[in-house]
Amino acid sequence: MTEDAGIPVRNPEVSPFTEEELKAIKAQFPVLHQEVNGHSLCYLDSAASTQKPQAVLDKLNEFYSRNYSNIHRGMHTLSMRATAQYEEVRDIVRRFLKARSTSEIVFTSGTTAAVNLVAQTWGRQHVTSGDTILVSEMAHHSNLVPWQLLAAEKGAEVLPIPVDDRGVLDLDGYHALLEKEPKLVAFSQVSNALGTVNPVESLVREAHAAGAVVLVDGAQSAPHMPLDVVAMDCDFFAFSGHKTYGPTGSGILFGKQELLEAMPPWQGGGDMIDNVSFAGTTFNTPPMRFEAGTPNIAAVIGLGAALEWMMNLGIDRLAAHENALLARATERMAEVGEVRLIGTAPCKAAVMSFWSDLAHPQDLGTCLDQYGVAIRAGHHCAQPVMTRMGIPATARASFAVYNNLEDVDQFIEALKKSLELFA
Repeated sequence: MTEDAGIPVRNPEVSPFTEEELKAIKAQFPVLHQEVNGHSLCYLDSAASTQKPQAVLDKLNEFYSRNYSNIHRGMHTLSMRATAQYEEVRDIVRRFLKARSTSEIVFTSGTTAAVNLVAQTWGRQHVTSGDTILVSEMAHHSNLVPWQLLAAEKGAEVLPIPVDDRGVLDLDGYHALLEKEPKLVAFSQVSNALGTVNPVESLVREAHAAGAVVLVDGAQSAPHMPLDVVAMDCDFFAFSGHKTYGPTGSGILFGKQELLEAMPPWQGGGDMIDNVSFAGTTFNTPPMRFEAGTPNIAAVIGLGAALEWMMNLGIDRLAAHENALLARATERMAEVGEVRLIGTAPCKAAVMSFWSDLAHPQDLGTCLDQYGVAIRAGHHCAQPVMTRMGIPATARASFAVYNNLEDVDQFIEALKKSLELFA
């Protein structure tokens, strides 16, 4: 097994959760209190989607039970209640991201929709034949394919920012690519397949110096660490609700005010209009310009509850706890033979991907499920980085604040037993 665990050092100024606090946190997730195949459920698939705390479930139930209505323009009580709750979430997100204004917060259905929105608006407006777009080799498909589609339409090219054997961005390679004066640079703050935490602020600064606009995929950073888009200075930032303890069908696009104001709409209808006639239509100001049609109102309200829950918990404490879990899992993985970690960056989030020559990741995932352990197996919508690492897929255990050291131990013991079946 690889010795370089790549675990960040915990900030000593951040107090860890006590045992009682951890029990109280886990108690807020009803789904975790069940058995699977005769074993306590050990849910280690949070990078794919997190479970939901009772605060989010209660908020969804309250909305559908007492406050449900369509939003905006309704003059009756339920519509005004729903509209107020919906728009309050914009400020919750602003605080979560430390953005300057709620007008920089666009509601989407998730990270994928947010990236496609930028590609189809800003991208179509600015990318032309011969332009270059840089995307990291570890990118999720959702932050690669939209740029490939745009490049094919415009006659541009998409080039990969290379990754080394540890799963770290090759900065020399990045700097060489910046000499091509790319129109846009897109990368993830945290790799979903490797757990690598990228040095976002310096990457953004160098891209701007080369004249590029920068989009940061925050789908995996938003659940794991404090965010500050002003300090980051990114032009766009996207994340998904379902990975941040909120409902599916909710997501956020942050965009700098001046960029959003200059962008054309993507979809037509509903709240994105100012005035409509057959002689011509004028459009609303951002963020409404990019929110056509009836949104997933309940999911947005549930997302607000999830982000408030995270902030009340203390995102810095959440991050410290997850780092401790990753350190424990990496230490105990040394006991497991015939396993190789994939992704050993010097700084990682709570994602552990691994490969064994004894068994395909999908077979391992099936075996672990028999012991109540839920992991992900496959290419994790990151096939280019799998190719770079010389493997077709990995098994991936990912941790969240509701996990504890007992979950780590259950996972390791189940993995040992599963591998014995293939030895």
